[in-house]
Parts: sequence; structure tokens; C-alpha cells
Amino acid sequence: MSERDVMEYDVAVVGAGPSGLAFAIRLKQLQPDCNVCVLEKGSDIGVHMLSGAVMQPDALDELLPQWREQQPGICVPATEDELALLTATKRHRLPTPPQQKNHGNFIISLGQLANWLGQQAESLGVDVFPGFSAAEALIGDDGSVRGVRVGDMGVEHDGSPGPNFTQGVDIAAKLTVLAEGCRGSISKQLIRRFELDKGKSPQTYGLGFKEMWQLPAGRTRPGRIEHTVGWPLDNRTYGGSFLYHLDDDRLYIGFVVGLDYEDPNFSPFEAFQQYKHHPSIRALLEGGEILSSGARTIIEGGWQSMPKLEMPGAILIGDAGGTLNVPKIKGIHQAIRSGMTAAQHVTGNLESSGFDAAWRQSPGGRELWKVRNIRPGFRRGLWSGMINAALETITGGRLPWTLENHADHSALQRLDGYQAPDRQWRQRELPPRDRLASVYFAATEHDESQPVHLKVADTSVCADQCAREYGNPCTRFCPAGVYEMIEDAGGGKKLQINASNCVHCKACDIKDPYELITWVTPEGGSGPNYQNL
Repeated sequence: MSERDVMEYDVAVVGAGPSGLAFAIRLKQLQPDCNVCVLEKGSDIGVHMLSGAVMQPDALDELLPQWREQQPGICVPATEDELALLTATKRHRLPTPPQQKNHGNFIISLGQLANWLGQQAESLGVDVFPGFSAAEALIGDDGSVRGVRVGDMGVEHDGSPGPNFTQGVDIAAKLTVLAEGCRGSISKQLIRRFELDKGKSPQTYGLGFKEMWQLPAGRTRPGRIEHTVGWPLDNRTYGGSFLYHLDDDRLYIGFVVGLDYEDPNFSPFEAFQQYKHHPSIRALLEGGEILSSGARTIIEGGWQSMPKLEMPGAILIGDAGGTLNVPKIKGIHQAIRSGMTAAQHVTGNLESSGFDAAWRQSPGGRELWKVRNIRPGFRRGLWSGMINAALETITGGRLPWTLENHADHSALQRLDGYQAPDRQWRQRELPPRDRLASVYFAATEHDESQPVHLKVADTSVCADQCAREYGNPCTRFCPAGVYEMIEDAGGGKKLQINASNCVHCKACDIKDPYELITWVTPEGGSGPNYQNL
């Protein structure tokens, strides 16, 4: 194999989401002569972006004040809020917490926003490369990060070069900015290598689902924002729903489940579909059609689970660093803030040192400190969590303690020690009929000949130990039907990985009780192609 080509930049950004693009834009605003590139694994900017998404606009106002005149894609001003508690048949309105009041905010498409931000970055001279997966970090002789290696293209299933093989290039950089989003593969490697999570609380995550629907005329109330807690989840499972009413009779509907759930037989995908069959929700959806669908993990650990955000030669920003404000149910403004803070910090010297302290002392860091105890307060159940959330809100997070998080995979109970509650789930009729139908609406694509990007360290555990202890939960927590237990030639069971279904949510890398599954970047351009999500 020939020696790899090298492209040299001052700064290499991995991930073209709001944090990475905000960083690139702000750095070029402050230091126009800086040579910056942004790598994005999706086939185009924005096609891997998935969020609620309600945007608090202050950070974007500061970064690009003209955005309000240009209105990047879907952009509906928030008009009203509602929080409700669902039982299996009823809906009870609750007071809306201050963090969830959305006056002045906008319902947007995160994918469209990212695409627009990519255009703004390019207009400033940033090189933006969609379809290029950063596969690994480059480490210099001194142990510092010196850039990233772009994954090879055209590799066959067995790892050999195919007829269209193209060797990936090395991107050498004075500073590498990891903006991969939640559970980024390079971020994960470097957090472990540099022990950036040493002394931190374990990270915790949620799995979020989202669909866009076209409804019969007159059903939506543009700008209305609804959230629910309760059914179809039991009181010990964290999560809830959202309904965001768009213009043109369109609706965003979604559901989030904390991946610290206990029930080994629980299916987050099925919980979402059950929610759609609540009487108050079904009446809204019936007669409509799905336009687009997706799933993504959400980083929920907050202040106490944020790793150290700097290492020699590199920094972590946005969801890669855990900046999302879970109680507010918003992360876009925080991602943009972290990118801007990082750019302002490194302007002039491109040094990573000191960025962790700079972020924690910034408005974005202080915002996370105030709400640090709300998400872990739900570990003991819905009602204790809501009481704790009210107390933390009233005191502004000034109580003299910080609650710990826990690793999500450790929360799963074994089959012989768990009694599932009666969730009162019902026969459902609304689309999609199953997970494969949902994958269709995600428009996900992977070349069938490329190597499997989901690495299982020991598949023998799946057929024996995991089947006995947990009933193969990967067949349920994956929202895309990637993992399947099938009969082998001897009449037993073996694991089959349907990698082409993968929507890059990373749930398997988080929830596997044995931590045997590792998600790595597939060939550039692979994965979902979300439309207007």
C-alpha cells in the first residue's frame, strides 16, 4: 500500500454540526488567515443531524446576526407551551417549568440549520468536506494529537481493497477540534487515552426518536410546543415526549428514553410507537403520513459527567464534550456557545491548554452547573425526580451537593431478578409497522460490501451467557433492527449483524451490558440521509 497523502491545516474540525461549524466560523471571523477544514461523515452537511429541535437563538444571534433575515429552512417562532402527565387513557396538564418556557425561541430543522452554517463557513474560506469519515487520531512522537486520518474508501467486506479502493488521507493539524456529537468514536478513544474522564461521574445517555408527519389540513397550531411525561413509561424509567407544531400542516413528534432503564425486555422503539397510540396523540396523527424518521442518542450527564475538554493538541466541544442542557431540553445554543468559546480561546496561538477552565467559567458552563442535579434526581423514579427538579429550580442549583450519575449499561437487570411492570401497552395500528419500516423513512444507506462497522468482541457471549442472563437486549434496544439472533447450522443461535440498517445512533455502544460492542465509523457518506429533521 502506498504512502498516504498528507493535507496540512492549522485546524482540523471533526464533525459539521452546530458546534464544529460555529467554531470554524468564529475562528475565521477572528483570525481570517487561519487555515481551517471541517470533516463530515455524512453524505452532505446536515443529513446526520437529529434533534428536537427547539433553538434558543441568543448564541446564533451573536455568531451570525443576519440569520433572522435569511431564515435557514424550517423556522417557526414558538407561540405556546404545554407540559402534561399521561396515564394510559388520560392527559393531565402540569405547570411548565421555567427552563421549558419557549417564548422567543424557534422550532427549526437542525439538519437545515447545519447545512446553512456550512455555507456560511465556506463563504469565509473554510474547507468543508462532506462524505469524509475521520477514522482515527494521529498521535505525534511527543504523545500529542496531530490531526486525524480519513478512513479508506472502497474496502471489501473482508478488509481487502476493492476495485474502487481509495486510500484515505492524513489531515495534519496544529489543533484538532472534536465536534463529533454524542459518543463520537475518536472522542471516545481519546477520552480513554488521555484519561479525560478520570475523577468524573459516569456519563449517561438517552435514546431519542423523531418523526416528521404531514397531517390533514387544520390539525396543527404552528409554534405550539408540547412535552409529556408518564405513560407509556413506568415510573422508574426516565423519559418523555415532544410535539412541535410546524407550518404547512407539518408536525415533529418524538420520544426520548433514558438508557439507564432497568427492564431487559424493554424496547425503546416500541415505547415510542405506543405513545403515538395514546388517545390524545392518535387523534392528532390519524389520517396523516410519515415524511421522515430517525433516532439518535443524547448525552445527558451534564456538569459532573463532562470529561476534561482539552488534551495536548486537541479539544472537545458540543455534545462530544457533553454540553447539552437536559432539563431545558435544548442543546443547540450550548453547542454554538462551546464552539464560539473554543474559537475565542485558541485565537492567535491555537493552544488547547486552558480551554476546559474557560468553558466551565463561561455562561454555557455556568448554565450546566445550575441544573447539574436535575437529571440524576430521576434515578429514584418520576415523582422523586420532579420534586427534586422543583427544589433545584427554586434554589438555582445553589444546594451544597452534586449528585452522581451512573453508567447506563450497569442499570440493566437480569431476567431472573426483574419483574416488569404492567405498562398497559396496546395493539397499535399507526405507521411505521416495525423498525425496518422506520429505517426506510431514515433513507439510510451503506454499501453492502464494506466491512461491518459494529465490532462485537466475543459473539459467543451472545448465544450463551447473554441469552440466559438478559435475553439478548441488543435485539430490542437497537432502533433499527441491526442485531438479530438467528439459527446456526448446529440448531443453536448466533448473532447476525445487519449493519446496513444502522442509523448511527450509538445506543449499542452504550447499553450493551457486557460492553462488548464498539461502534466505529463506516465508509464516508454512509448512514442516514435525514430530510428536514
